[in-house]
Amino acid sequence: MKDIVKKWWLFSVALLLSMMMLIACGTQEANTQDKEGAASNDKMEDAVQNNGEAFPVTITDDANRRVTIDEEPETIISIQASNTEIAFALGLGDKIIGRSDYDNYPEEALKIQKVGGQDINAELVLSLLPDMALVTDYHYKTHPDVLQQFEEAGIDVIVVGSATSFEDAYGNIEMIGRATGTKTEAEEIVEDMKERLQFIQDKAAESVTDKKKVWVEVSPGPDIFTTGENTFMHEMLESIQAINAAEDQDGWVKMNEEEIVNLNPDVIITTYGYYVENPTDEVLSREGWAEVPAVKNGNVFDVDSDTVTRPGPRLIEGVETLAELIYPEIFKQ
Repeated sequence: MKDIVKKWWLFSVALLLSMMMLIACGTQEANTQDKEGAASNDKMEDAVQNNGEAFPVTITDDANRRVTIDEEPETIISIQASNTEIAFALGLGDKIIGRSDYDNYPEEALKIQKVGGQDINAELVLSLLPDMALVTDYHYKTHPDVLQQFEEAGIDVIVVGSATSFEDAYGNIEMIGRATGTKTEAEEIVEDMKERLQFIQDKAAESVTDKKKVWVEVSPGPDIFTTGENTFMHEMLESIQAINAAEDQDGWVKMNEEEIVNLNPDVIITTYGYYVENPTDEVLSREGWAEVPAVKNGNVFDVDSDTVTRPGPRLIEGVETLAELIYPEIFKQ
């Protein structure tokens, strides 16, 4: 049935282009969805019922919709950099035929057709006509009409929500794995991440006797932003027995230089080296910062932003890097 729907839609798209009109048509038979589905804990029930071994499978996505996927997808578009990374880690790289404008990892992803970012190039997606579209909760809230077009064209739409913790990231990896027939691979990735994180947590708990205060800077001056609670960076610092200098803040917040200097951090971590040249030198040379312990002792480091903010398999690399930079005497071999 899906093949018939896709051929029919391709014909319709060609006709629409020639007439310069948009005609809403299609079929609802490709998906079985309940927008009033159960809460997110139904995801685990779905995993038990389907066991990720055969199709059709039913998942509960992050819009709380129960989505039935009749066949293992052969072509996929991913309109979020983190989902693209997850898909490649699951071994689905050769199935990705469309990716977001902001994808930068792995390198192979750069060769794939861009299909949009926060705004989706719906016409292009429909011309590619993938079996599955991995979208975000932002797309679900702001572009419901576009997603409906995709579904009417026979595309399985999976909403992958925002993640602010390792548990959220694990859930995204496992959900994408179930939806794409790579449940085993997803479990292996999550298990590896958990084991490596536990190793770091145990080693830090045993060896750190003097906790260091860390200032995290996610954007440079004059508008300096940091990460408080409910962010990956905060969870990472807690995991290695470090103190987040902005632990009394929530989410991503702006602070002025006087406030930051008064925090007196032992270590400063910047995450914007991908667009600012020599960020550590800029911090070290700031007027009025000379007596800050981190500056005085040269403990200012830049890390790859994607490994500490992007909810995907590389988050564990971010934790390992922070551990080595902040407590080199313990973690650096």
